Amino acid sequence: MVNLELYRVFYAVAKCGSLTKAAEELFISQPAVSQAIKQLESQLGGTLFYRTHKGVELSETGGKQIFPIVEKALKLFDEAESKYAELKDTATGVVRICASDTVSTHFLIPFIKEYHEKYPDVNLVLMNGTSAETIDSLKNKKGDVGFVNLPIDDSDINLLSSVMQLHDAFVANDNFDELTSGVIDLKRLQDYPLLMLETSAATQQAIVSFAGSQGVHLHPEIELKSLELMAELAKNGIGIACIPREFVARELAAGELKEIKTDPALPSRAIGLALPKDENLTFAVREFIRLITNKINNVKDNKAGVKADKT
Repeated sequence: MVNLELYRVFYAVAKCGSLTKAAEELFISQPAVSQAIKQLESQLGGTLFYRTHKGVELSETGGKQIFPIVEKALKLFDEAESKYAELKDTATGVVRICASDTVSTHFLIPFIKEYHEKYPDVNLVLMNGTSAETIDSLKNKKGDVGFVNLPIDDSDINLLSSVMQLHDAFVANDNFDELTSGVIDLKRLQDYPLLMLETSAATQQAIVSFAGSQGVHLHPEIELKSLELMAELAKNGIGIACIPREFVARELAAGELKEIKTDPALPSRAIGLALPKDENLTFAVREFIRLITNKINNVKDNKAGVKADKT
């Protein structure tokens, strides 16, 4: 078996013309250099160097014959190592991101913008889908990163962390002012037209289940796939939308929608970052994850700092 280090010692000795200088260049002892040359000569079955009063020189029938070949080979190995190091630290290729339109619009856009500016050679593919569809894409290795509604109990994916807290709320326009002046009993909403995500959505299932646990039966009058469309219908007085307040912050601030506060309030939930199981992540994917997790951790640290200052 070829020992590459022996050839590196041979090359250094040939370039330096001295065992001592080669040892200094390689940061090893002179006896180690001598032993390496003897070992290589033994393996090849011939003499590679002749000793002279100035040091050593390549033998005519041994060292001089293989030197150009060894030099070329070592340069190729060095190029390979450099290329590999470059690939490890360079974002290229494709990052396939699975998320709903709402998560993409209200959460991912700033991250995608920053990532694209930093790594313009990466092709970002946004794959729209529900949490169930996102999980399916991750399981089938069709997606690299996914954003799903929590909680998720699925051993076939890796759930990395929670990246966004959501607070579901009921919102409406001025047509329902009688409900926005204070806190109302959740049960009152049974008698009003409700706008909610379609039945198959994990969000609606969680909300209806919670209401049921309180003895309240919520039946949406209109079911939709899009939170954006739901908000538009609510702004036009079609009904009361059940939607995370984080996704209608602008409308609430502008007075286009008002929150209907209930007792009990709907429980908070979260969006989680999920990955395919047992996958070797490319540098491009790891950098996308790092960008998001670093930002999330910084926000958490800042909030903790503010809270500590207040106390």
